[in-house]
Amino acid sequence: MHGLFTPSAVFSWSRASPTPVSAKIWWEKPGSSSCDPADVPLKPKLALLAAAATGVQVGMAIVASRFVVGEVPPLTLALLRYAIGLVCLLPFLLKHFMVPALDGRALAAMKAVAISDWLAMAALGIGQFAVLIVLLNYGLQHMGAAQAALIFSLFPLLTLLLSAALGREHISAALLAGVMLSITGVALSLWPKLEAPHPGHWWGEAAVLASACVGALCSVLYRPYLRRYPTLAVSSFAMLVSVLFLGLLALQENWPARVLALSLQAWSVVGLIGVSSGIGYVWWLYALKHESPTRVTVFLALNPATAALLGWALLGEAQHPTALAALGLIVAGLWLATRTDTRPEKSDQP
Repeated sequence: MHGLFTPSAVFSWSRASPTPVSAKIWWEKPGSSSCDPADVPLKPKLALLAAAATGVQVGMAIVASRFVVGEVPPLTLALLRYAIGLVCLLPFLLKHFMVPALDGRALAAMKAVAISDWLAMAALGIGQFAVLIVLLNYGLQHMGAAQAALIFSLFPLLTLLLSAALGREHISAALLAGVMLSITGVALSLWPKLEAPHPGHWWGEAAVLASACVGALCSVLYRPYLRRYPTLAVSSFAMLVSVLFLGLLALQENWPARVLALSLQAWSVVGLIGVSSGIGYVWWLYALKHESPTRVTVFLALNPATAALLGWALLGEAQHPTALAALGLIVAGLWLATRTDTRPEKSDQP
């Protein structure tokens, strides 16, 4: 691998301001363009594939979490999940920045990043990993998992409305119909479990809805920074900040002692969740970089379908006869939402 690619640090400045507005470090083949037009039509397809893979990965992580939820508290599990994911990403990040760092170009690129961008990416990382998880876990303490999953399935619709309100995405009939079909599919898949008794208050529902809003907001606001900086760098930095934040937040669960007391089986499951989460998060940001937020988040509808399928295959959980119909609605919704849009893309500058 070494010798086949040469590092190139590129900086772009705005003439109206001395503050750099773009700083990128990437790897180019010698004599090739960094932006090959032949690759452009392929990127949206790869982005949708990455979004689909992330939707499946989230469902797999949910099923895996059921094996350790009794031994690992929620905040500690979130901390370990993203700490392991970060450890998996760091070698690739360091390899890409090793040669530029030797001659000072990596440091120059980091200095070229505006302080406001550092703060924004840190806030997005905390929101995506910490705040969303805390709100979701709080909601699950006051309501059933099926009801929470149904409310959280509003994620793509909230993303669509927010993105359209900010002028970053056009609401087409096909996109809106696809989102609504996918939500209907999720509702149908959870229907047998929605008859659980209700506690009589709405704190849980409000918390889960707030977590979906946080996720939608992060998904929309991430894209300008993903277009400005390398995906791997943004992923690693956002995850690092969130791990530090979760490390403080999880002290209430006495996570150092709990980590030391984990069984080998629990560590193996947590390790699997962490590794898949690190890879999945890079896929997620890659998809957000090359596709509209709604067309990416709509693939989260694969989450409950994957969890139900794996729950049946691995945990012996019974499936309702409506499961196939629900899966059909989800697939139809994804097909409608991801149909090629020929409209020119709107600006997403922050």
